[in-house]
Amino acid sequence: MTETGGIRVAPGIILDEDDLEEVFIRSSGPGGQNVNKVATAVQLRFDARGAAGLPEDLRDRVIRLAGQRATKDGVIVIEASRFRTQERNRQDARDRLAALIAKAAEPPPPPRKKTRPTKGSVERRLRTKAGRSTIKKMRGRVSDD
Repeated sequence: MTETGGIRVAPGIILDEDDLEEVFIRSSGPGGQNVNKVATAVQLRFDARGAAGLPEDLRDRVIRLAGQRATKDGVIVIEASRFRTQERNRQDARDRLAALIAKAAEPPPPPRKKTRPTKGSVERRLRTKAGRSTIKKMRGRVSDD
């Protein structure tokens, strides 16, 4: 996944290592006594707004797709603490960032074309409505005749 000069995310999209910032923090997950001594969790920060390797429309889609993980400045923060080792958590965070960007790189679906119901379907719907109306009118009170 890692190449010289960056991380390949999708065809034509390579993230520069300089755009990534990793900070190791203490994990709250498994690890026994080690959890209090060793900073195994990783907090990966990716400045999506300042990334030169991303086209402008892709930047906006990535930030929108990141949701709560993106700051107001356009920095995406991913925390990984699933594993007990620093290296596996680091790779997990990078993989999750790459998956997020790859998903955003997929072109959005085309807008929905408005369609009109057919004449036959409108007539059928109105006929069934009239039938239901007739049935309900028949449910009136019984007279004392």
